[in-house]
Amino acid sequence: MPAVRPRHPAAAALALLLLGAVSACGYGSEARKDPAAEVAAKGPKTDGLDTVKIGFFGNVTHATPLIGLQEGLFQKELGGTAVKPSVFNAGPAEIEALNSGAIDIGWIGPSPAINGYTKSHGKSLKIIGGSASGGVSLVVNPKKVKSLDDLKGKKIATPQLGNTQDVALLNYLAEKGFTVDATTGKGDVTVQRTENKVTPTAFQQGAIDAAWVPEPTAAKLVSIGGKTLLDEKDLWKDGKFVITNMIVSQKFLAEHPKAVEAVLRASVRTNAWIRSHPAEAVKALNDKLADPQISGKALPADVIGPAFKNTDVTDDPLAATLRQEADHAVKAGLLQKPDLKGIYDLRLLNKVLKAEGKRPVDAAGLGND
Repeated sequence: MPAVRPRHPAAAALALLLLGAVSACGYGSEARKDPAAEVAAKGPKTDGLDTVKIGFFGNVTHATPLIGLQEGLFQKELGGTAVKPSVFNAGPAEIEALNSGAIDIGWIGPSPAINGYTKSHGKSLKIIGGSASGGVSLVVNPKKVKSLDDLKGKKIATPQLGNTQDVALLNYLAEKGFTVDATTGKGDVTVQRTENKVTPTAFQQGAIDAAWVPEPTAAKLVSIGGKTLLDEKDLWKDGKFVITNMIVSQKFLAEHPKAVEAVLRASVRTNAWIRSHPAEAVKALNDKLADPQISGKALPADVIGPAFKNTDVTDDPLAATLRQEADHAVKAGLLQKPDLKGIYDLRLLNKVLKAEGKRPVDAAGLGND
């Protein structure tokens, strides 16, 4: 099926380079009419539901739900069932919301998805689709760190103890021969857990020398004088690794498969639209970030452009990389070896992909069968 066409004029010719298009159009400087407001819940209810409650972060690595909401694509697929969004700042809070029924479906990083699944002994959630790959970098103060050999004795920020970026940094340091206590963050290198919103200020004040962070924090650091020393894509086969998954409550999946399928279809069509309309997509993303219920502030062009370009949307959950990330957490001492068999249920996603003329994706041996 062809990608959904936007309901507003093109923001820029697609031939323009993305960053150039961002600068030329002044993304975020003017709030446009929200197309989602034009797509009210109408028609038959999906699975008889009044609402479907979805959760996500206000990050560039969650571009799929942000843009899908901004363009009204999720509401279009759900018909008379209203989309009810909730924004989270941390994975554990989103998992708690999923377990309590406060949300039905969520976009989340691999580490909290793994933790949520293992802590519930495989009963709380299923990963049902991919969303984003990449979008993570090691950004350094170039006056203090000129090469990867200069990391010893330096302070490197990650967003949270045991989160996806924290695990990636600990694994990288261990492979380079550095000794770091995973819990305290102390050792040959100091790993300093710092909220993403605080990291740029800490970087400017010299409280940290570098940061292993997702977008748009990485691009923010570069915009204030930081240098990208390592793109995490370079550490993975084919440059692909999961940064954001789609998860669902197992109870909701069992009771409302048609609603889950509708959300997956919206996700797949949103990703297709993002890939075919990059200039318009980055504007839609920044407009949604400016929503008071998200962050209330659009990102400047020199941040949103690079951050968006560095993050790839994907329908494939890249299951093999999730297994590797779990192994990294085990090696770091942050996780006991988990039984991840059954964490994926990709049947509805593959049904949607087939209908859209796309190839099926694989659970890397971690599916239902």
